[in-house]
Amino acid sequence: MYISCDSGMVSMLLSLSSTAYRLKPSFHSALASLRTLNHHRKPQQLRPKWSPGGFSLNSSSIHYSTLINSVSPKAQKDIMDSHDNLVVLGIETSCDDTAAAVVKSNGEILSQVVSSQAELLAKYGGVAPKMAEEAHSLVIDQVVQETLDKANLTERDLSAVAVTIGPGLSLCLRVGVRKARKIAGCFNLPIIGIHHMEAHALVARLMERDLQFPFMALLISGGHNLLILARDLGQYIQLGTTIDDAIGEAYDKSAKWLGLDLRRSGGPAIEELAREGDAQSIKFSIPMKQHKDCNFSYAGLKTQVRLAIESQKINAEIPISSASTQDRSSRADIAASFQRVAVLHLEERCERAIQWAKKMEPSLKYMVVSGGVASNQYVRTQLDQVVKRSNLQLVCPPPSLCTDNGVMVAWTGIEHFRMGRFDPPPPADEPEDFVYDLRPRWPLGEEYAEGRSEARSLRKARIHPSLTSIIQASLQQQQ
Repeated sequence: MYISCDSGMVSMLLSLSSTAYRLKPSFHSALASLRTLNHHRKPQQLRPKWSPGGFSLNSSSIHYSTLINSVSPKAQKDIMDSHDNLVVLGIETSCDDTAAAVVKSNGEILSQVVSSQAELLAKYGGVAPKMAEEAHSLVIDQVVQETLDKANLTERDLSAVAVTIGPGLSLCLRVGVRKARKIAGCFNLPIIGIHHMEAHALVARLMERDLQFPFMALLISGGHNLLILARDLGQYIQLGTTIDDAIGEAYDKSAKWLGLDLRRSGGPAIEELAREGDAQSIKFSIPMKQHKDCNFSYAGLKTQVRLAIESQKINAEIPISSASTQDRSSRADIAASFQRVAVLHLEERCERAIQWAKKMEPSLKYMVVSGGVASNQYVRTQLDQVVKRSNLQLVCPPPSLCTDNGVMVAWTGIEHFRMGRFDPPPPADEPEDFVYDLRPRWPLGEEYAEGRSEARSLRKARIHPSLTSIIQASLQQQQ
């Protein structure tokens, strides 16, 4: 989708000559280079060949901030007014849900559709990448078409297409990116590459219009735990991240070992059973108690849960619905004890991260909690207490927007589009063997000095430069 950009590429970008963003001769000749299909896309097609997904290095690229200062006042007004009429299709296939949505720049959600892979999750006890890819491929066309139908729109009514390009499972990401590029190419639409975790954070700004930068965010899902300070759009400081397993993974595996119904995923299943149990009955150790940072680790807690299940002779082959009263009680105690300690780990990390964030941004008022695990009511209740003790306000999107969805992708696309960050339409006849720039491991922000970790998994994860570093490179280039 974009040219891959490693750390060497970022350095090169910072030293590129001004020809990389050379202006075309005039506003009108630039406008003529892209075919206008409808009233949504007039001057806004004049944007740089750049997006949060990466750089498209081309001598004919133009830089928005330079361009807007070089055109007439009327043309400037047309460009800015177009931001009020954006209609963006968002596509999300980073893991196990195929999702799409159409969102307007005024915040109106015109439609959203999610196709769940719950049956596959239950069958395989988690996400099987190849099976997930096949499931995405089977339904992606239907999901997108249903989304457009529900919005009473066609592709010609869209202003742009936004699609998740990372982090996630590369096999799954490819399905969504291929579909997005096909639509964008056929209908001459700009395309916006989206960072999955940024989308989880920014969807809170769609629901809570008073949420301004800076704010903190705890993003918790099946594949990621992330604590960030969001200083501005595309400007993030990573306070803490996952060094092995995320909390969602721990929920899913524990639920599987306890013989719970995984069709709703492990989180809801554990939370429901935990209400029947004694959360103090099993003394699990809180992870990383000795480490005074904000990183997360759930591998050890998973092992503790597995050993507790084995010691009580619980047979996961017997579903919870068929368990004896005593057996069910034992499972409930393990579920409750696990959930208490898993969330205590979150609480401890959040308290320290808030202290760090306030040093950098004393005016901090909000903390966002989003991602699939944020739909867990117990998690919300406990974190709300932490946030209130720090005189902050907790902002949680509704549960339907915490799990993976197209709304968050479309909205994040709108936020970046307003800043001129997107790529022009791809070729309509893009070859089938085109190599997309997918970013399965893609950091969101730069690490906070006090929170650096030398964990091997963190070093391996830094395959791509962070979104923040890419944006900073672009800003330096335009200066």
